[in-house]
Amino acid sequence: MKMELKSTISFTFFSLLVLALANGSNAGKIAIYWGQNGNEGTLAEACATGNYEYVIIAFLPTFGDGQTPMINLAGHCDPYSNGCTGLSSDIKSCQAKGIKVLLSIGGGAGSYSIASTKDANSVATYLWNNFLGGKSSSRPLGPAVLDGIDFDIEGGSSQHWGDLARYLKGFNKKVYITAAPQCPFPDAWIGNALTTGLFDYVWVQFYNNPPCQYNPDAFMNFEDAWKQWTSGIPANKIFLGLPASPTAAGSGFISADDLTSTVLPVIKGSSKYGGVMLWSRYDDVQSGYSSSIKSHV
Repeated sequence: MKMELKSTISFTFFSLLVLALANGSNAGKIAIYWGQNGNEGTLAEACATGNYEYVIIAFLPTFGDGQTPMINLAGHCDPYSNGCTGLSSDIKSCQAKGIKVLLSIGGGAGSYSIASTKDANSVATYLWNNFLGGKSSSRPLGPAVLDGIDFDIEGGSSQHWGDLARYLKGFNKKVYITAAPQCPFPDAWIGNALTTGLFDYVWVQFYNNPPCQYNPDAFMNFEDAWKQWTSGIPANKIFLGLPASPTAAGSGFISADDLTSTVLPVIKGSSKYGGVMLWSRYDDVQSGYSSSIKSHV
């Protein structure tokens, strides 16, 4: 009788443990890029949806090698007349909901590179004083303190990005450092930087890269690429980066049905799984993609 009771208790505990692990493996988050289409709505509206845990403001496409840093937020505001400082209240509104707001540096069309270790220190100091916890009289987004810096490096040079991350973490270890590499491994631009262990989250662009993006006829290629990313770099979490609509990228869109039934069950097996990153907020508004996948991520 006592043995039966003990057995029952053990079985119940085991069942609860399995259930907890299953629920834990389902706890992915959604990151979204905002800022490159004036018709996507405000930053505050994006955060008010409740669909995103990370919102990445895009982009700071000009910096480094002696250039005057300049943000570009498409039709949202004019940085040349300090017109983007009004975003401060939106940023604080997002953060009050527990959403992390980051600034993405780089992008697909910009003028940026880090010329030396000294230059990396200079850029880090600029970012700290103008967007993070430092002080400056010319903060482009106003007084709000962003939660971190995202590296969307798709050109320039492959040098000194690790130095930049190191200097940023040196100001405050709580500053989030994230990156958006392409899915061919290792990334041509920041592959070396990603080995430093300084990056909290890496949202890998599994789009515009046919050899490693999802293809139902060659699923193994995608799965192998995912395993390579989750095992190959010392980041806290790896996110699956996807277009938020069929027109958001040249290739790589995954329907909500395929994502939830085929892709997510496979990639959630990794303890490094962090969730899904979407490009971009404008496309998500058009498609409703994040709403259709949120309960499954």
